[in-house]
Amino acid sequence: MTALHTGPPSALPPAVAAATVPCAGVPIAAITPDEGAAAVVRLAAQGAAADVHLCNAYTLALADTDPDLHRLLRTAALNLPDGQGVVWANRLVHRDRTLPRARVYGPDLFLDVFATGQAVGLRHYLLGSTREVLDALTAELKTRCPRARIVGTEAPPFRDLTDEERAAQSARIAASGAQIVWLGLGTPKQDHEAARLAALHPAVYVAVGAAFDFVSGNKPQAPGWMQRTGLEWLFRLCSEPRRLWRRVLWGHPRFLLAAFRTPTKGPRS
Repeated sequence: MTALHTGPPSALPPAVAAATVPCAGVPIAAITPDEGAAAVVRLAAQGAAADVHLCNAYTLALADTDPDLHRLLRTAALNLPDGQGVVWANRLVHRDRTLPRARVYGPDLFLDVFATGQAVGLRHYLLGSTREVLDALTAELKTRCPRARIVGTEAPPFRDLTDEERAAQSARIAASGAQIVWLGLGTPKQDHEAARLAALHPAVYVAVGAAFDFVSGNKPQAPGWMQRTGLEWLFRLCSEPRRLWRRVLWGHPRFLLAAFRTPTKGPRS
């Protein structure tokens, strides 16, 4: 878990002040975990309309084959280096830059923003997963961050929503007064939804991946030493081989190809 920024809102750095470096043609913030959490809090406290994406190797591999996803990430408000492989690739490709050594890990960002946001009364909305996971997640968050304000939770169906359902969902988010909406819908669906919703209603929409499952205790997290050494993928593959084999066997080589091909080039089919 990263250290928390506990200063007042005025002490937080500008929301997206960090420089970016291209990774597989996508601008990734050169930002530390603390700075990432502070940036998200600042965006939300300012009432910004923003989409924030946690980019790991698989996300960038998908973007390298999907021009729509690649374009979405290129124009996003903030892309954070969620994968240790992304951090290492950026440090190798951009050796002329001094870049952070640590990734901005989704579950830690999630908890850090919840904890730090208590000081400014941030209003959170949880969108994704199942009702059982959301109930467990809400209970865990209230235990860890008793002053956190959760103004809505929603477990959408595991299918594409109709236009009427999308409109109703956006209306519920707006009516809740949420300043930050956490999306745990899976990649790349959550990335597309974050961008879509940010264009409809001012709030910060964070595509946070498996954070819901990990923080709620629904799925185990890799030991700290595996996370630090870039072996989290191995732990997760062993835990869910049928679901994650393609992510590893196809995604990792494709990411390496994209990251080291040319830093500024776009996707290839």
